[in-house]
Amino acid sequence: MEVDKYDALRGRVRGVLHLPGDEGYDSSRALWNGMHDRRPGAILRAAGAADVIRAVDFARETGVPLAVKGGGHGVTGSAVSDGGLTIDFSPMKSVRVDPAVRTARVGPGATLGDFDREAQAFGLATPLGVNSTTGIAGLALGGGFGWLSRRHGLTADNLLSADVVVADGKLLRANGRENPDLFWAIRGGGGNFGVVTSFEFRLHPVGPDVLAGVIVHPLARARELLDGYRRVAARAPEDFCCMVVLRRAPPLPFLPDDVHGTEVLMFVVCHAGDPAEGQEALAPLRSLGQPIAEHVGAVPYAQWQTAIDPLVPPGARNYWKSHQFRELGDGALDAVVRSASRLPAPECEVFVGQLGGAINRAGPDATAYPHRDAEFVSSVHARWHDPGQDDACIAWARDYYTEAAPFASGGVYVNFMGGDEAQRLRLGAYGPNYDRLAQIKRKYDPANLFRGNQNIPPAP
Repeated sequence: MEVDKYDALRGRVRGVLHLPGDEGYDSSRALWNGMHDRRPGAILRAAGAADVIRAVDFARETGVPLAVKGGGHGVTGSAVSDGGLTIDFSPMKSVRVDPAVRTARVGPGATLGDFDREAQAFGLATPLGVNSTTGIAGLALGGGFGWLSRRHGLTADNLLSADVVVADGKLLRANGRENPDLFWAIRGGGGNFGVVTSFEFRLHPVGPDVLAGVIVHPLARARELLDGYRRVAARAPEDFCCMVVLRRAPPLPFLPDDVHGTEVLMFVVCHAGDPAEGQEALAPLRSLGQPIAEHVGAVPYAQWQTAIDPLVPPGARNYWKSHQFRELGDGALDAVVRSASRLPAPECEVFVGQLGGAINRAGPDATAYPHRDAEFVSSVHARWHDPGQDDACIAWARDYYTEAAPFASGGVYVNFMGGDEAQRLRLGAYGPNYDRLAQIKRKYDPANLFRGNQNIPPAP
């Protein structure tokens, strides 16, 4: 009976519908986070917006759970459901750039790498994340930040319009004039309000080369280095972004062999403006102590966007905890250093990302993403392979969260939230914007069809 039900859907779509046991089913359900091994009742590899409409209608009419997979990169694993129907957007990867007006129309299955390679052919880019295998859809719907955000804002701030299939099966255009409430909500509110089948982004001149790379120090000097880092960050120009990673040294080719596997602090930097100004911006960071090694220079922007890909391959087990900070006070730095000094597995890391600049020039109610006063985000990325280490790695991440909480803003970036953090959604992720989001949810999805996410239930 279940198979017959999905066979009826198969006859209505252009894309391929995979049932358990079909060739392609397992590859379509694979997720980046290896902690999740979910088995949908069916997976639709959508060929276009019409397939999405039919899938949404099918889920609404039958009551089966609906999940949506763009890049499948979310740490919660919610892009694929157990049972029910999953829409897999991997066939919809188109990126069409209009260099005359500096816009790009992007399909929901495109990765950041797909987007960057196409846009950079015209010397253009929009602010994206820092791992090229991430899907554009989940990144943009949650907010999105990376190397260009201090100059050009969030990914969501550069969204000009979107085509959205809402719960009643209608395809709506959302922008500043058409369905503006929906447009406001999808810029940070995640996949709660519909399924986006096309994004239109603003582009900016970038590259082709940027000044970027890594400065590596021993972890033993982390506290002193972080104290200097916060002073450098406070004076940095908006074209300059420095993120900090504390972990065991990967086998980077520019590091001496005897450093591989030792505990280090890495300043990871990018300056996307004038190269001479970039060297000037980098100088204060270079003056902080004696590094083990430095590898900073001119690199094509699209290539730099792939630099950390080898450190975050798919299939590892991942559990994250995250905070945002208006400032990096002494207590916050102490918590970062303590956590980095007790890494439970070789690939675990503590991350500090620099925000501010153009991100914070928007008001907290400009989009659903409200954190326009955050200057830094800090996360622990517990990453490991052996299920026997689950308890130790998860406990390590939670310990950092508890120790850093008194010094944080109380906010959290929704794309960095784990699947067990629903209690943080109202106040932490959305704060003053939550009630408005719940009202918009009631308008476009009153039955909460789109609940396979960091879910905002419709207002009563």
